[in-house]
Amino acid sequence: MALALALHQQGIASEIFDARARGAVTQDKRILALSYGTRQILESLGVWHDTPATPIAAIHISQRGRLGRTKLTAHDEGVPALGYVLNAGDLAAALDQAVTTAGIPFHEKHKVGAGETAHYALTAWAEGAVADDAAIVRDYAQRAVLCTATTREPHHHTAWERFTPDGPLALLPYGKDEGNRYAVVFTCSTADATQFAALDAAGFMARLQNQFGSRLTFATVGPRVSYSLGLRYRAQVVADRQVWIGNAAQTLHPVAGQGFNLALRDIRDLAHALADPAAAGDPGNAATLANYAACRRLDRHATIRFTDGLTRLFSNDIPPLAHARGAALLALDLLPPLRSFVARRMMFGARAW
Repeated sequence: MALALALHQQGIASEIFDARARGAVTQDKRILALSYGTRQILESLGVWHDTPATPIAAIHISQRGRLGRTKLTAHDEGVPALGYVLNAGDLAAALDQAVTTAGIPFHEKHKVGAGETAHYALTAWAEGAVADDAAIVRDYAQRAVLCTATTREPHHHTAWERFTPDGPLALLPYGKDEGNRYAVVFTCSTADATQFAALDAAGFMARLQNQFGSRLTFATVGPRVSYSLGLRYRAQVVADRQVWIGNAAQTLHPVAGQGFNLALRDIRDLAHALADPAAAGDPGNAATLANYAACRRLDRHATIRFTDGLTRLFSNDIPPLAHARGAALLALDLLPPLRSFVARRMMFGARAW
């Protein structure tokens, strides 16, 4: 839907095909972490106004049981927020309404077959996982446990990224301005996943408290869901009159919340590339698609390496690496230009450079 809206703004007609019922995506209960750069893209599509999003004013980054921490703030970067937290279904509903207003054709319960693509100048695969035969895969042997939790202290719009030997633990402020509710992304090893699933709420909250430490005190936890974590991406995101964006092009580890933000940057640049006069009115011509792929290469591969590197570097308890991580976090804290670079890289992708 976001891609169709971006193309509509450029005067390029498109149609949406979705294998699901049209309203299914608005029922998505997942919680998204959107960067400030993504907010700018959504604003340009006319779908940000009145979206119930919780701003992130600061991000506190540390590692459990080791020295070293740093804090990124919106104030230091001169932006209203580093990012925002909102329900995926709420964003989908806003996009759906904008698609309706724009009069973009939407074909629900329609799975696109190979023969149908010949009727269009370009087919954009914008949903689903990377196809098995096209995927470069890394298994992290981790699962993400997702839930909401409340703490005794208000969140003050601060997000927490806590690295542990089992993987990162993220707390995202979620809800009303001075509330105490967080969206939780708790990473555990695949070997521990069965044990985690068997814990009752009190048992899980105790494990959550132990992993996070004493900076916050948890009061309640909500229902949990979990899914396996890995890296899957296509080496090539374009082919003959075809392009892959978002999860159809790359599925990332949720550390630093980069996946959906990368997808929106794909969309922005694809719409601009197809509207370029050099496209000569043919959005699927090979030169245009090659230019788009070249334009996205730096941001895409840098983001893949960034999330993959963070996951592998921090998901262990090897003493030399732990000391190096602590030194890196200390350097970030002591060097404002370096800290600012990391913050802006997370907000804007390659635009940070």
